Amino acid sequence: MSVLSERPAVTRLPLTRLGPGFGAEIDGIDLARLDDDQVLALREALVAYKVLFVRGQHGLDDAAQIEFGRRLGEVTVGHPVHDSGDVAPEVYSLDSQDNGFADVWHTDVTFVRRPPAISVLRAVVLPPLGGDTNWADSQLAYESLSPGLREYVDTLTAVHDGSREFGYYLAQRRQGRGNLWEGEVFTALEPVEHPVVRVHPESGRKGLFVNPGFTSHIVGVSEHESRGLLDILYAHLTKPEHVVRHRWQQGDVALWDNRSTAHYANRDYGDRHRVMHRITLRGDTPVGPATTDR
Repeated sequence: MSVLSERPAVTRLPLTRLGPGFGAEIDGIDLARLDDDQVLALREALVAYKVLFVRGQHGLDDAAQIEFGRRLGEVTVGHPVHDSGDVAPEVYSLDSQDNGFADVWHTDVTFVRRPPAISVLRAVVLPPLGGDTNWADSQLAYESLSPGLREYVDTLTAVHDGSREFGYYLAQRRQGRGNLWEGEVFTALEPVEHPVVRVHPESGRKGLFVNPGFTSHIVGVSEHESRGLLDILYAHLTKPEHVVRHRWQQGDVALWDNRSTAHYANRDYGDRHRVMHRITLRGDTPVGPATTDR
């Protein structure tokens, strides 16, 4: 039973499912003018369907995107390290002319102790062709593992490290001083540990919580075993039946549950310009089965 069907009093959304597993498209709404019931329904739909695509949001600018985010949850600064220039502090600008690419499977900002719960991405400049984004359902991927492997990965912890992606940027372009994130200025990218399997704080479903972008290794096993296990999990996570792909149009907004997905932006548009503006909502500390089953 989905989250939406468990709360019949909540206003239903004009929602079209994109597949049997996850993903949905919503037409006929204005994100800047939702009533409270619609905002609640949207938040619940995110937990149930994990990634939502809303077309036709041509009037949404940065300020309206941030205000919409505040109605969904607590908006963070745009990024712990990256300086997006002349935009609001809450906006992370992914500009292809400034190395703003996301062409590796990742879950947003898992190299901090409390990764964002939800991300909201708006198309600003699109190439004529290409630049699609793909999302993988980490809960469906976990549930389709063999029972023995599920039982084993339930016990594991992994290290997440942002230094490979942002270490040079922080040291050289920011002179060792990043942004204020949850009350602390980022001056170093210290690795953090998260459970390999995360229990979703709202739905209670388990999902894989490792990603090639930021997970460096599994704790307590050899380097060879760690690499082998992670390669198995990454290959399984990104199987086509676990993935939905979005072809962007002007006016599109994508929202996803960062606690149950990973994503990848295709870098297939050559030197054409692509700009996306993202905001994120504050999350909680990931919890694994070993903690929740006590």
